[in-house]
Amino acid sequence: MNELTILISCTDQVGLVTNITRVLATHQFNIIAMREFVDEPNKAFFTRIACTGVFEETDELKEKLLENLPNDAKVNLITKKEKQIVVLVTREYHCLAEILIKNQFKTLGANVMAVIGNYEELRGFTEKLGIPYFYVSHVDKEKSQFEDKIKEIINQFDADYLVLAKFMRILSADFVKDYAGKIVNIHHSFLPAFIGANPYRQAFERGVKIIGATAHFVTNNLDEGPIITQHTTHVDHNFGVKEMVRAGKEIEKKVLLEALELIFEDRVFVNGNKTIVFK
Repeated sequence: MNELTILISCTDQVGLVTNITRVLATHQFNIIAMREFVDEPNKAFFTRIACTGVFEETDELKEKLLENLPNDAKVNLITKKEKQIVVLVTREYHCLAEILIKNQFKTLGANVMAVIGNYEELRGFTEKLGIPYFYVSHVDKEKSQFEDKIKEIINQFDADYLVLAKFMRILSADFVKDYAGKIVNIHHSFLPAFIGANPYRQAFERGVKIIGATAHFVTNNLDEGPIITQHTTHVDHNFGVKEMVRAGKEIEKKVLLEALELIFEDRVFVNGNKTIVFK
């Protein structure tokens, strides 16, 4: 038996679930799990279906599903296959370390093909785990030159996603456009609060009692892309900036890995500037 994940989004209407399940039954697919969500204000329907069946290719199934769905329907049939990722970093190691350790023990749900950094500090650790490390300096380079070199490296690999594991550089609109919907970032703040640089210092100066981290897809708007996961932790007057940073790093690792797990299991839909996450 083959495993198949089906992702469908379309305009909502009566009978969608009936139509979908009927097509699957006709093709002898057994539904293991099915989750649906209706965005009522926008009349939009989303579903994730995990099923099993015997098939060599899925073109006919996709055609039959589209025939029984609204004209704007998007249908994605995903066979069980490990995702391929490229990780971008600067100097901070904590998020990269979590990703590479899970990758080493085959619990990441994806395969890290390469790490790209604009400093050399993380090369030794990365290469000890058998992952190619590419150094691209941003010093004395135009932004376009810096990004073109990164693109040149990325395009050597057939990557499903780019993971910004504390890659503290603002990407241009052209770069984001080239990898639209494929860039995942961890931001060291509970967005939309404290956008941009030094959010822990911003939080300290504001005297907040909760700090957090946010994993989101990258768009042209700085730190405003669709949010995938968020977590928080409590702080108090005893926390200086260093203590907030230390606590924040623990949350960042947790949030990024949780978001990646959801993405690699095809549980995330982007709906405008929001996400639907089927856990």
